[in-house]
Amino acid sequence: MTETAEGRQRSRLALLGAGVMGETVLSGLVRAGWDPTDLVATDRRPERVAELEAAYGITMTTNVDAVAGASTVVLVVKPQDMRGLLSEIAPTLDAEALVVSLAAGVDTATLEAGLPAGQPVVRVMANTPAQVDEGMAAVAAGSSATPDHLERVRDILSATGRVEVVPEGYLDAVTAISGSGPAYLFFVVEAMIEAGVHLGLPRDLSTELVVQTMLGSAKLLRESGEHPTVLRERVTSPGGTTAAALRELEDHKVRAAFLSAMEAARDRSQALAAAARDQQAHR
Repeated sequence: MTETAEGRQRSRLALLGAGVMGETVLSGLVRAGWDPTDLVATDRRPERVAELEAAYGITMTTNVDAVAGASTVVLVVKPQDMRGLLSEIAPTLDAEALVVSLAAGVDTATLEAGLPAGQPVVRVMANTPAQVDEGMAAVAAGSSATPDHLERVRDILSATGRVEVVPEGYLDAVTAISGSGPAYLFFVVEAMIEAGVHLGLPRDLSTELVVQTMLGSAKLLRESGEHPTVLRERVTSPGGTTAAALRELEDHKVRAAFLSAMEAARDRSQALAAAARDQQAHR
């Protein structure tokens, strides 16, 4: 076992599914000072196993061996793979092991139905900026999870960004806002870069202008504490260039399109959760 900066002891954490998000959590923990000997992970691909062992000095093993003796088990698999994974690991889990799921659209009731009665479960919606330690994760407790379990998950995920504890009923909306949110912003960045090229700028210059503008605007919004409307109005002079551009966005109903897009993402998250529940019920 190793000690945290606060002096608390950590026991073994098993991470099942070392894809992009799985490796993001893993690398964040290592950077945060976790001892690689306290971490164990799994992946189906032999070349991936060798890559992660070399990169992080951790043990890669099977799902069943990984959860044996682990106090925390983090599931980072596709929603359609969750049922089989739960069936595989349930007989081996320690009764007090905390199961943390990062699978989109799989609710805690579905997770609990596939695990022994009373198994503590926490559901997480994270996002890809965690790869650069600027992630936004929302966590919700299952019926047997305690505040200490939530604090453990906060400790894990704070290695890769910010963490908020929310009621599970919020998670479909969270998925639509921050879970899918990076894709919306990348879409906007892509459109702005293309506009710059259309207006005669070299692509590399247009990219630099847009990316730094996005980064600086986000930092200004965070650090100023001002409402985005206030910041927008400070940039928008009456009759000026920004006002002309914003009028076009309003004419094309961009604000309404974002609302519709996020409603569609929420609805899809709800549909995935319903499908997962149905699959679990008919196993």
